[in-house]
Amino acid sequence: MFESPRTHEENVRFECAGVAVIRHTIHKRGLLLPAYTNTPKLVYVEQGRGIQGAVFPGCPETFQSSGQFSRDGSQSSEDQHQKVPQVREGEVVALPSGVADWFYNNGDSPLVLVQLLDTSNPANQLDQDFRNFFLAGNPQRELQSQRSSYQRDQFEGQRGRQDEDESRRHQQDRNRNVFGGFDEQILAEAFNINTRLARSMRNEKDNRGIIVRAEHELQVVSPHQSREEEEREIEYRGGPGGRFNGIEETFCTARLKHNINDPERADFFNPLAGRLTTVNSLNLPILRSVQLSVERGVLYPNAMMSPHWNMNAHSIIYITRGNGRIQIVGDNGQTIFDGEVREGQVVTAPQSFAVVKKAGSQGFEWVSFKTNDNAQVSQLAGRVSTIRGLPVEVVANSFQISREDARRLKNNREEVSVFSPSQSGRSGEIA
Repeated sequence: MFESPRTHEENVRFECAGVAVIRHTIHKRGLLLPAYTNTPKLVYVEQGRGIQGAVFPGCPETFQSSGQFSRDGSQSSEDQHQKVPQVREGEVVALPSGVADWFYNNGDSPLVLVQLLDTSNPANQLDQDFRNFFLAGNPQRELQSQRSSYQRDQFEGQRGRQDEDESRRHQQDRNRNVFGGFDEQILAEAFNINTRLARSMRNEKDNRGIIVRAEHELQVVSPHQSREEEEREIEYRGGPGGRFNGIEETFCTARLKHNINDPERADFFNPLAGRLTTVNSLNLPILRSVQLSVERGVLYPNAMMSPHWNMNAHSIIYITRGNGRIQIVGDNGQTIFDGEVREGQVVTAPQSFAVVKKAGSQGFEWVSFKTNDNAQVSQLAGRVSTIRGLPVEVVANSFQISREDARRLKNNREEVSVFSPSQSGRSGEIA
């Protein structure tokens, strides 16, 4: 797990799940410099609003200023670029590997982004480390803030970690943006610019890091989409599930984001317990390409999510608000995690490991990044649970209990996915 960061960026790697989590805090007029990674990624907007750009190779620059051409037909100095959508709190942005992207905070409050990078994804043909290839800036300082997850602390020797950290520090001393590795004459020729400008691209004396403050408010072409337009877009695409036919949904025109905070989009809702919302390849088709999905959970005070396991994915749980308790149980029945968690921490639940979440007195909210574009969950309790699907005789004989107790075990919880506080659980409330 990691605490809420005090710096611009916080990195954590979960080797058992083959993923990494990065948290960026971008202040007003802050620009997260363009970069691409060797992995697909999901970006959750935890707080704030801004704009986001992604550059897909070969796609046209369809956003352009109204004065793009002068009256005599010659090209003016106005800009044109690939689409730049607005992003706001609660939205999830999906990005394939190798696609350069950037974020900018055009609001008044901090823009907080939580990124999940799937290093074990088939699209990553390198090693299991995530690699940010920055196109500008000097990433040296931020890369030095990387640290290992608590799983590595448990399973690797201290001396081995120190040797690896020392090796990484030597490597980080030489870290620059991608252009920093090219000869300035080559850059000048490639971009048809002078060597002074080519030298500036290398950013060798730039100590601002990877999040920089824009000198003036960033001016880009970015239309605002109203709620009515969003609803028309959903209707055009065939409803919330969409109709993915491989024609409209190309990389150049693909819808990259989906708001997961909207209560109206919840998949499960219990007025006494909370709600669950899922974004997968059925309602955001580009997730088929990145092979990831995400779940948003909101539990009211002392409510609980049904004990369950993830059938076909690891789950990386990032706590966005409140406090609660998470327990994770392995294949031998051993509790591998049992602890209270709070806002800003991360816990990994490996595939098939049983998980339960219980809210504390403040309520409990989280986002779970999952390493499958259509992650499936099997519940252990409740109306649609595995136990509910077993015959009473099987339950009775399996647990060596009476048939009456077996019926209670099967039928006493009629809720689905999110459970209201029960009288029997009041003694275990979390302060």
